[in-house]
Amino acid sequence: MSRKYKFLNKEGLYFVSFATVYWIDVFIRPIYTQIIIDSLIYCQKNLGMDIYCWCIMPSHVHLIYGAKNNNPEVIVGRFKEYTSKKVVAEIVSNIQESRKEWMLWMFERAASKSSNVSGRQFWQHDNRPIELWSAHVIEQKADYIHNNPVEAGFVVEAHHWQYSSAIDYAGGKGLIDIEFL
Repeated sequence: MSRKYKFLNKEGLYFVSFATVYWIDVFIRPIYTQIIIDSLIYCQKNLGMDIYCWCIMPSHVHLIYGAKNNNPEVIVGRFKEYTSKKVVAEIVSNIQESRKEWMLWMFERAASKSSNVSGRQFWQHDNRPIELWSAHVIEQKADYIHNNPVEAGFVVEAHHWQYSSAIDYAGGKGLIDIEFL
């Protein structure tokens, strides 16, 4: 992995995005999206994650966050490890999931192509953390995160997407407590 994809400044503010393998639209079901929300809240309360912006799209997650304990790579690693196991287990046990066999096959296929995953791989490996080092870059990434559902055609206004911190920045109250930029 290139050095530019590492968390070099442990005290920094970071933009990260991570996607499901093959960009599978898992988070079109609220039950799976809730696992992500609950896990982010857990990371805030128990791992020292400060969330400034967030958005859950059908196949990926965007975050701007920092780590109180100067361990941003540990937090995102634990988050991805836990959520991958939890979401896959939920898919396995969900008798109403019409795409179950296909998704599980895709997760198994991804794992078979990876040297460090056995069984099923849920998340793509790269996080591509970008340290946010200026007000301009912070604003650019926050706008990108909040406008992602608009650009995808899901909503007309960013604050209408319930799985995002855009509502907080519009004066409302979102699903996850945030720190404001």
